[in-house]
Amino acid sequence: MELYSLTVSEIARKIKEKEITIKEVLDSVYNRIENVEEKVSAYVTLTKEQAYNRATKLQERLDNGEDIGIMGGVPIAIKDNICTNGIKTTCSSKMLENFVPFYDATVIEKLENAGAIIIGKTNMDEFAMGSSTENSAIKKTKNPWDLERVPGGSSGGSAAAVACDIAPCALGTDTGGSIRQPASFCNVVGLKPTYGLVSRYGVVAYASSLDQVGPLTKSVEDAAILLNVIAGKDEKDTTSADIPKKDYLKSIKDDIKGKKIGVPTEFISDGINEDVKKAYEENLNTLKELGAEIIEIKLDYAKYSLPTYYIIATAEASSNLGRYDGIRYGHRAKDFSSLDELYVKSRTEGFGDEVKRRIMLGTYVLSSGYYDAYYKRGQKVRTLIIDDFKKAFEKCDVIAIPTTPNTSFKFGEKTSNPLEMYLEDIYTVPVNIAGLPGISVPGGFDKNGMPIGMQFISKAFDEENLLQVAYTFEKNTGFNMKKPNV
Repeated sequence: MELYSLTVSEIARKIKEKEITIKEVLDSVYNRIENVEEKVSAYVTLTKEQAYNRATKLQERLDNGEDIGIMGGVPIAIKDNICTNGIKTTCSSKMLENFVPFYDATVIEKLENAGAIIIGKTNMDEFAMGSSTENSAIKKTKNPWDLERVPGGSSGGSAAAVACDIAPCALGTDTGGSIRQPASFCNVVGLKPTYGLVSRYGVVAYASSLDQVGPLTKSVEDAAILLNVIAGKDEKDTTSADIPKKDYLKSIKDDIKGKKIGVPTEFISDGINEDVKKAYEENLNTLKELGAEIIEIKLDYAKYSLPTYYIIATAEASSNLGRYDGIRYGHRAKDFSSLDELYVKSRTEGFGDEVKRRIMLGTYVLSSGYYDAYYKRGQKVRTLIIDDFKKAFEKCDVIAIPTTPNTSFKFGEKTSNPLEMYLEDIYTVPVNIAGLPGISVPGGFDKNGMPIGMQFISKAFDEENLLQVAYTFEKNTGFNMKKPNV
């Protein structure tokens, strides 16, 4: 077996037991990148020199008998909206095409303390706004399962990299499904932790009350390892939750006997692809055979999640992206005759169409005369959605729904109709609205051989239950073992 195909846990164990060296792992992964990256286009920046320098230092420490951490020597790819000291962080936008941070995001500090090695920054929808990675100003990432199809978004580069073994694991961000949806499209595991469990310090903001950093991995066990590393209170992030440290690896048990799995039948009845629906029903039967109890629940307000999300998210985006004006931050137009013209030209040149669309939507819902009608009402509906989930979790341990209503679509198929693109997030955005944890695990394939995701949701800060159910499902289905031929 090639080293690039190993999981995080396998690489870390083999390095620790000195079966392999850290350099051998990097050689294998970078050789794989050389052979595959031209087809898939997952990366915007490779950090080969820094990676090998760090590998040398870690190997010296290991050879001297030092502990190099739970991820000692494991390569990892980072979504390009997470700040990395001395490494370009572009958000796949012309606005930040030359931005090199002078500090690390908290999650990067934690990864490096755990011994991980950053091998590159991955492509994404510009400023994390999109569901296909077609909105990148740099390149289009392809789905390794079919190079004519999208990998999902906005963390499409991270998901594609893990799927085709050009990274053993990656970090993404999830504002409305941007980890789970590409994980579903690319047949990998994508975990969106509870809001506040993982620090957002150093992550370029899209919608501050919704954004969350999480892992994309080849297995649920690997997701638990990364969550152990990146979770925890951070004094630099005021939204960071102060909860006791947990060992999520203890949740990796192949046993769901007696677990109550909630199914919101009404919510998933409309607009779902037949292959996705069939796989979902088969997966529920599998969970039942494994000893879980399937319980029908109601999520009466979940159907309002999408409009609520696009009111709140765009409003916060309008506020967060106001700083990119050609003076304080970001791209600056060369030719202008007044301050107003500098603002207009810099933002016109620096932002892509989807970012402009969302800024305009957000500015509108926050404007005088419309604030109460849209933004304030959206926040009220958000409270109803949160209460909906609280009532559901009085009856069940975990909720199971499809990750997406459809499998991966072809390039250009939905770009002419933004509303149709937005509907791809219908099963993921309720989780962000309510601040809950959700995980997408491989759940089958459609008639074209494209991956289907199975999504599990738990109550806030109950990642243990979430991981246990996901791990048991993964172990007894094996969908994650199938790899794309790229």
